[in-house]
Amino acid sequence: MRAAIPGFTGMLARRDVFALAARDDVESRLMLRAGRRYTLTHGPFRRADFRGLPECNWTLLVHGVNLHHDGADALLRRFAFVPYARLDDVMVSYAAPGGGVGPHFDSYDVFLLQGFGRRRWRYGRQANLALRPNLPVKILARFEPAHDAVLGPGDMLYLPPAYAHDGVALDACTTYSIGFRAPAHLELAQAFLDHLRDHVDLDGRYADPGLGLAREPARIPAAMQRHASAQLARVRWDHADVARFLGMLLSEPKPSVYFDPPRPALALRAFTAAIGKVGVRLDRRTQWLYDGGAMYVNGEARPWPRGGAAMLKTLADVRSLTAAQARRLPAGVGTLLHADYRHGYLHPG
Repeated sequence: MRAAIPGFTGMLARRDVFALAARDDVESRLMLRAGRRYTLTHGPFRRADFRGLPECNWTLLVHGVNLHHDGADALLRRFAFVPYARLDDVMVSYAAPGGGVGPHFDSYDVFLLQGFGRRRWRYGRQANLALRPNLPVKILARFEPAHDAVLGPGDMLYLPPAYAHDGVALDACTTYSIGFRAPAHLELAQAFLDHLRDHVDLDGRYADPGLGLAREPARIPAAMQRHASAQLARVRWDHADVARFLGMLLSEPKPSVYFDPPRPALALRAFTAAIGKVGVRLDRRTQWLYDGGAMYVNGEARPWPRGGAAMLKTLADVRSLTAAQARRLPAGVGTLLHADYRHGYLHPG
């Protein structure tokens, strides 16, 4: 997509990408290529790690930039034509000329938006997805691209899942990767079983008062097997249980995410007055989703409060309320928002 965002050159300079890669709460990787050999190092990095870099053939990748930079969060929200439940993060790569991560494929949809500089992309469906052995990254053993394009500032490439691609920097450049969540079915099943473990309550305990003399003590009694089968058959779930689980899972912050409570925090009356003057906005790290039955805020399921549901849906969709909207909030909803403010989930302004 040529000029997908006209005039876009990115919001991070080289020094900004390096600064993020030096933080211990940011996931980052440095990839160096020498011919067919790749070297991968994980951050956080020190300034000294960057001083000895060659002039070409390396890439620095920084994940979850939207969690730490307002401009990157605003960029992610431009893709709100897709439900927030599917949006994952913005990864930024800074590459020296010749830099890239090799031909590979992702298991999810991705938009690749070019910042400053140029990058050449070769891509296409790949019949053979076998990987080269003994490499620190997943590089395709045989790569046969069907398309070839050079992207400049503001150009964007969309790649469906499993589309092989190889991007090589022609100049020093940045690329903004907007990724989408696509959990594997096995991952969903495992997470749901973990969820059930915390919510299932089976009372009682196995007993066998009529047990006779064991003639084959190593044999598991059939009665014990029948009892276990009957008890596990009592575990039930329905659509509402799955919906609640999914809302909590999709709104759960990543392990590296921490919120910053205000110090000092405004009291309820002062908070209400403040948002009545300047409005209220969600913190860029907050994931606020909803369905017909509940709200899901940073991994917590909440019932809809009486009154104010429409305004809370607006807050979730738009991620902010104007001052006029905030002044119309019912008192109970204002109290709820004040509690979230005290946790750092949202802010006046």
